[in-house]
Amino acid sequence: MLNLLRRESACRWDHGRVTHMTARRPSLTPLSTRLRDRSPGLSASLLNGVVAAGLGLGVLTVLVLALWISSPYPDSGPGGVLHIAAALWLLAHGVELVRTDTLSGAPLPVGVTPLLLLALPAWLLYRAGRYATDASGEPDGPPPVPVRTAWLGVVLGYLTVGTAVAAYCSGGELRPSWGWLTVSLPLVAVAGAGAGVWSAHGCPPEPLLIVLKAVPGPLRRLVFGADARARVDTAVRAAGASTAVLVGGGALLVAASTVWHGEAARASFLQLTEGWTGRFAVLLLGMALVPNASVWAASYALGPGFVLGAGHPVHPLASDPAPLLPPFPLLAAVPDAGPGTRLNWAAALVPVAAGVVAGWFVARAAVRRRGHREPPRVRWSAVRTTGVTLLTAVVCTLLLALLATLSGGPLGVGALSRFGPLWWQTGPAAGAWTALLGLPTALVVRAWRLRGAGALRAAADGEKPRGEQKPKDSGKAKDSAKAKESGKADGKAKREDNLSDEDAYDILPAEPPAELRIERIELPAEAPSTETSKATETMEAREPTDSADPTDPAPAKETPETSEPPGTP
Repeated sequence: MLNLLRRESACRWDHGRVTHMTARRPSLTPLSTRLRDRSPGLSASLLNGVVAAGLGLGVLTVLVLALWISSPYPDSGPGGVLHIAAALWLLAHGVELVRTDTLSGAPLPVGVTPLLLLALPAWLLYRAGRYATDASGEPDGPPPVPVRTAWLGVVLGYLTVGTAVAAYCSGGELRPSWGWLTVSLPLVAVAGAGAGVWSAHGCPPEPLLIVLKAVPGPLRRLVFGADARARVDTAVRAAGASTAVLVGGGALLVAASTVWHGEAARASFLQLTEGWTGRFAVLLLGMALVPNASVWAASYALGPGFVLGAGHPVHPLASDPAPLLPPFPLLAAVPDAGPGTRLNWAAALVPVAAGVVAGWFVARAAVRRRGHREPPRVRWSAVRTTGVTLLTAVVCTLLLALLATLSGGPLGVGALSRFGPLWWQTGPAAGAWTALLGLPTALVVRAWRLRGAGALRAAADGEKPRGEQKPKDSGKAKDSAKAKESGKADGKAKREDNLSDEDAYDILPAEPPAELRIERIELPAEAPSTETSKATETMEAREPTDSADPTDPAPAKETPETSEPPGTP
């Protein structure tokens, strides 16, 4: 029974002194063991994806339910509210919706995605990807989850919930477009979870190297060179800073235009609804669309502008909005119809600032400076700096084209079929502004920083002669000190040569006893007394072993404490 509890075979027989026992078989095969070790990581990643999707859907559901409960005139029951919440969750992923409850009965597309809603699922997916790769802090805990396992688990869990939500929402008044659903939802899930997993592993360069392999060899060596990662990192940072300046400047333009058209914006806000619940809903919708309006204003400052309906462009040179626009505060802040004025042309200061910022970032990376007093270190030549600036312009083109695509879309058919900037115009315009202004800025700032390095070197060279005089002065001081020491040594030697035979008594106390002093005075020199001769012989015998310097007064003071001359009473 004990063997059975220990998982050993009980088949045992004895043949004399030899005992036979069957070998114990492993309880699990190696393949099943590996599957058992990996399954917790995959299941946890799937759970993280499901939780991320559930949290985003739950936030929107609670918000819509709160507005429905507080509304004095609800149009539908709880089922319709849940359908609207599900449709908003899909719209937050860039999925185009189709509205079926129109007066004409014809379906109308709704494709303008509020970018503030898009930030919610993106952040949740990012956190889910990071959390799926976390290893256990316990010594006996499971190992870290592999990258592919965590990434695939989060994406599959998220898409499972997304498919169920799309199937539920397909029976409501706002239905998803299946073509956009198969593209937008997986793209957001893959990008968000991938960013989280990549950052959790320390942002390794392998994905960047895989992308760089697709670039032809001569072009890759010309643009990137040996330090490809450093140049791409600098280009991405500079393009990100330039894009932030563009979008931030666009937000300032939106605020200024809203204040300028304050009466029209206020009238449209009050015209939409009468109850406080409806006005609060309109306010929330306007806040969710503020990032979209900032991108539209950035495109306006770049030059291409945006369209308010098919064939109705709005740009700094002219404004031609559609005549029948729905009343909305942000649409009321659009510039008035007609040719542009100097006030409209002043919006060009935004891309100018963005280009200067991009060039400054590149120049700062090209010539690094550790301290104010230390000369900077030249990292890239002027040609390489030009290449990095052009790469920054390319990245800025891609970023603005992506933002323009996400911020616009249709709001109906006919004149309402297109709202927002055109990505094939906004992206190249941003790249052109960055290249035209960022390139001279980068070269000028680089030269200025190198000029500062030359000034520091000149200052250092000017201080060299003064610094070299110090060793000479110190050498002269050393020579004079050596001369003084040699003089002292010669004087000391002369004094030692002139010492008389009675110098042995210098080790005695400075003030010897009165008896000894009187005794030495009274005795004649020709016939010294027996006691004095004995003392002299004793001191002469002790003189070679004494290490005290005769000219040093310190031992003369310490000697009486350790020894006394013979004959002293």
